[in-house]
Amino acid sequence: MKTSTPKYINIKGELIDLSTPQVMGILNLTPDSFFEGSRIQTEAQTIARVQQILDEGGTMVDVGAYSSRPDGVDISAEEEMDRLATGLRVINQHFPDIVISVDTFRAEVAARCVEEFGVSIINDISGGELDSKMFETVARLQVPYIMMHMKGTPQTMQQCTDYDCFIKEIFLYFAKKIAQLRQLGVNDIILDPGFGFAKTLEHNYELMAQLQDFEVFELPMLVGVSRKSMIYKLLNTAPADALNGTTALNAVALMKGANILRVHDVKQAVETVRITETIKKYQL
Repeated sequence: MKTSTPKYINIKGELIDLSTPQVMGILNLTPDSFFEGSRIQTEAQTIARVQQILDEGGTMVDVGAYSSRPDGVDISAEEEMDRLATGLRVINQHFPDIVISVDTFRAEVAARCVEEFGVSIINDISGGELDSKMFETVARLQVPYIMMHMKGTPQTMQQCTDYDCFIKEIFLYFAKKIAQLRQLGVNDIILDPGFGFAKTLEHNYELMAQLQDFEVFELPMLVGVSRKSMIYKLLNTAPADALNGTTALNAVALMKGANILRVHDVKQAVETVRITETIKKYQL
């Protein structure tokens, strides 16, 4: 079997080996997430959700307070931070040792989450495009940075789906930004191809078909397809009915080199990792 370059990230001084893919559970502190079943509004719901992620085998929790769906409301940085602070205080009180990722494209919000609440990872859907201070902030904080590909904003991204050469443009996007981050001294970079962000249905499946090509960057890769429209629009269903399609795509992504799965349904993703890792042992 062809082996990929070993991939590690430094979490608060501890090297985390991503050779075995990890599952990141989603915790949405929003009233308008596209998947209604993931919306968390109370302290009890927050505790229950984190406990569920851990019990089902998740090793990371991705906390977000800004809905990035195409028709989501553009809230202020203050409101986003207020939501995050409320949730992070609860998490820190009840689960002080877990790995937390904060899903934000705002440098100030990211910095406060790391410095005041001990967040371990910054997950930026804009790859620094929506806040010019994000890269220097990540460099100063020295935490792993998940860099996603997107064009436009969450509100405009689905009008930004024109590409001269789709896969090539994503590669050039990452190559340029990796170079910028390296110059600033950022060591731990995780790539997220951005399924569903500024991409048509056809783009999403082309991206999945060529996912293994991102190995050229020799960086960990996060894949987030959980219950997204690329599944339910293809199958003419709804987010609530997209678990089976999510599992199918997660299996494909893992076989093509994904190191982290960002999901709503942790148990099913963990089982998918176990199955695909067993298959890989027997590949020539």
